[in-house]
Amino acid sequence: MGWVWLQAALPLGIIAGMLCVMGNAQFYIHKAAHGRPKHVGNDLWDVAMERRDKKLVESSSAASLN
Repeated sequence: MGWVWLQAALPLGIIAGMLCVMGNAQFYIHKAAHGRPKHVGNDLWDVAMERRDKKLVESSSAASLN
């Protein structure tokens, strides 16, 4: 009866390991495709701020070239 817990722990360990592998695969694929980690919880405000920041960076780099 001492090894009964191993019969349950082994499959649970395999399942947990596969979940970790899948999560890391998603992270690295997204990072390779977009060049940065995924921003979790991106709402309309965050999207608007990203657009604003992108415009500011583009305008400051264009101003520095002139």
